[in-house]
Amino acid sequence: MNRLKGHIEHLEISGDLTLVTVLLIDEIRIKAIVIDTPKSAPYLKKGGKVAILFKETEVVIGDHNDHKISLQNRMLGILKTIEQGHLLSSLTVETAVGNIRSTISTAAVLALKLEPGSKIMAMVKLNEVMLSPL
Repeated sequence: MNRLKGHIEHLEISGDLTLVTVLLIDEIRIKAIVIDTPKSAPYLKKGGKVAILFKETEVVIGDHNDHKISLQNRMLGILKTIEQGHLLSSLTVETAVGNIRSTISTAAVLALKLEPGSKIMAMVKLNEVMLSPL
């Protein structure tokens, strides 16, 4: 499980859903959609400190170029390590917010020609991000 820390910068509420923007450092933000509101979850408040959690299997890896896709949570990084298995590979990506772990298919590692030192983009869908109050 990947775990990062930040503080809530913005909340957008619609019905029982809240789109939460969390500032990690500098200009790096992560968005999460939660089935809660500030009324049902008091930790959802501007400035509140939260942990951001997402599974290794939910981290999408691409090259370092700008991707015109719907994934909003993007972190540039350098591929630190690859633990390559027959079907799956485990990657460690060094980013400005810390190390991110990703599990992708070994076929994808080969197709992207990934190797330690490669510049890559780690991406996570906003509905795959969990928040926990600190």
